[in-house]
Amino acid sequence: MMTDKILILDFGSQYTQLIARVVREASVFCEIIPFNKKIEFDDTIKGVILSGSPCSVNEADAPEVDIAAIAKKVPILGICYGAQLTAKMYGGHVSKSNKREYGRATLEITQQTLITEGIINNSHVWMSHSDTVQSLPSGFKIIGKTDNIAIAAFENEASNENKIVGLQFHPEVYHSAEGKKIIENFLVKICKCKKDWTAAHFITETVAKLKEQLGDSKVVMGLSGGVDSTVAATLLHKAIGENLYGIFVNNGVLRKDEFEEVLEIYKELGLNVKGVDASQLFYDNLSGKTDPEEKRKAIGSSFIDVFDDEAKKITGISYLGQGTIYPDVIESAAVHGPAVTIKSHHNVGGLPAKMNLKIVEPLRSLFKDEVRKIGTEMGIPARMLARHPFPGPGLAIRILGEVTKEKVQLLQEADFIYTSLLKKHNLYDKVWQAGTILLPVKTVGVMGDERTYEFTVALRAVTSVDGMTADWAHLPYDFLAEVSNEIINNVKGINRVVYDISSKPPATIEWE
Repeated sequence: MMTDKILILDFGSQYTQLIARVVREASVFCEIIPFNKKIEFDDTIKGVILSGSPCSVNEADAPEVDIAAIAKKVPILGICYGAQLTAKMYGGHVSKSNKREYGRATLEITQQTLITEGIINNSHVWMSHSDTVQSLPSGFKIIGKTDNIAIAAFENEASNENKIVGLQFHPEVYHSAEGKKIIENFLVKICKCKKDWTAAHFITETVAKLKEQLGDSKVVMGLSGGVDSTVAATLLHKAIGENLYGIFVNNGVLRKDEFEEVLEIYKELGLNVKGVDASQLFYDNLSGKTDPEEKRKAIGSSFIDVFDDEAKKITGISYLGQGTIYPDVIESAAVHGPAVTIKSHHNVGGLPAKMNLKIVEPLRSLFKDEVRKIGTEMGIPARMLARHPFPGPGLAIRILGEVTKEKVQLLQEADFIYTSLLKKHNLYDKVWQAGTILLPVKTVGVMGDERTYEFTVALRAVTSVDGMTADWAHLPYDFLAEVSNEIINNVKGINRVVYDISSKPPATIEWE
């Protein structure tokens, strides 16, 4: 079955991925492509959305596309810069606003059309622009305004053309109260998209594609115990069964009991996974290293060596499986030139070239929250899918300074107490990420009649939507006191606990 698709042309807006998320949440598939990438139209493409941009349409080298040519094929929704570009290219007038409009505004719908059907009038919308459409081209009409913007929404008038809608505001952001409904109207009422982008549909379609792509080939995959690699491996297993060979490496800096617990989950899922305890090798390679980047490189290169050694024991491997997700592979528009940049990320960077294998990435079209939905649909346990994000280098970057086996054990115990109490008090699911950091600082303490000189740990907990920005979690004082007491009383070697109240930015979530 062919899935309907919306293309989002990226002009460099900070909100482009938000547009895609809103479209996906409406159960319609979409892809983000740079504005200057040639569109190969087929029957699956039902509409095009033009994103915002940091540029002005009146700059000499402002990014442009042939909107009229696209409109002959499918309906168009222009957002902010996309609306301004549409107006200009059809002969309207766009100029600098008398004042930059940023923040909430109230949208008055002046004419009801398909795009505004069912929309509450005088709802809040989010503005972020310095240019304004001053006059519309011939053949277009105003359908919405705000107190400051006479042309806040417009569309073409001819009934025999594909619909072109321009919005001066950003419907994709949370602050636009009716924004999701407006985008859904474009998808369903204007583009006639079927709302068939569901977890079940994705699984069925992906497994069928993997069977066709891989046939009887063998796939080797490095598993981290994280959400992405686990979901990717489960999809591959559905397609090729025992021809998927998973390798889960204990790098010595996992959380307490994590190696055994994750292997048990893989066993429950029926995955063909081999556990390799190489912790001593990692400790040896980390010895003497205090620079965070050196520690990361040591862990990365050690993993590649272990994985490569294990993979060589399997004959006839053709593919390397990876848990790459959509934000890692989206092409981003370089708005002042024809080049595009691609953010590349691989769970096991350096391996494809070294091992001369083809890559298979079942999740490369999914956002993180979609990966979790797919995992839930496939029956992966919640205790795996609901886990907090955990850095690839593990506890090595939560131990400031040199990493030793003894420090890892200290931190594992402290972190286990912290995490267990978050779960006990129903706080774990209310924070985006929590962790314990072992500081290279010893302080004086008193236990009983004895004077102590032991390590300090910092507790970190943040709230976030996507990890790009984060605020420190306002955990109850009584809870923090309980965590502190439990750690100090039960972990010999730690006599002081502090709480990190830094937000991102300016601080990062991790300390290294």
